[in-house]
Amino acid sequence: MKNLFSITGKTAVVTGGSRGLGAMIARGFVENGVKTYITARNLKELDETAATLNTLGECIPIVADLSTNDGIDKLVSVIKGNESKIDILVNNAGAAWGASFEEFPEIGWDKVMNLNAKSPFFVTQKFMPLLKESASANNPARVINIASINGLNNPNANNYSYAASKAAVIQMTRHLAADLVKQHININAIAPGYFLSKLTQYIVNEQEEQFAKKMVPKERLGQAEDIAGSCIYLCAQASSWMTGHTLVLDGGVIASSSYSDLS
Repeated sequence: MKNLFSITGKTAVVTGGSRGLGAMIARGFVENGVKTYITARNLKELDETAATLNTLGECIPIVADLSTNDGIDKLVSVIKGNESKIDILVNNAGAAWGASFEEFPEIGWDKVMNLNAKSPFFVTQKFMPLLKESASANNPARVINIASINGLNNPNANNYSYAASKAAVIQMTRHLAADLVKQHININAIAPGYFLSKLTQYIVNEQEEQFAKKMVPKERLGQAEDIAGSCIYLCAQASSWMTGHTLVLDGGVIASSSYSDLS
């Protein structure tokens, strides 16, 4: 029963790893002995995050635009040039768009659905050869899709394409997990609640403490340790029999009967 939660020595790719949840996840991996590749489109942010994480362990930044298959192919090609296998893939890169129902634009639908729902499918598909090289019956390779509680319940916000895309991620996780389980690839999702990030700044329109007390039963926002710890569990031996599930990480928002009354 030793080392059930150890991930030391593994190799991971975290998309959207330069800031927000992606940077939190990447830090958790690096601090626990994982060689971690992070991707993003913004070179400056990517290099700054990598410089910080390299004081804690090993982090390699790769500029990548995952909104196109060509961009995904380039990312996979770079990593194939450096690695014979990867143990962990975290599909975190995402976008959001807010507008009233009457004015919601097609571009706001297509951009978000493309990056949040389409890209994780093809990133996983194209990384499959490297994941298979790591996978075994006793130690499966791991894919984690970052969904959202907005994909599980009414978000009471005007982020229509975001909520729809995250619901798609949850169903895609189930579907792919069932299809790939025989190949020893475990695919799970995490549905985070309120963490302070660029995507949620427009929602957290009051002081953080007041917002948390109003919106979250545990009366605080999510912290880096929360999302990193959940990812570590999903990549460790302790979760080797778990696949096709979405881990809700929200401080009790979904479970609370008062959720539908929050606004």
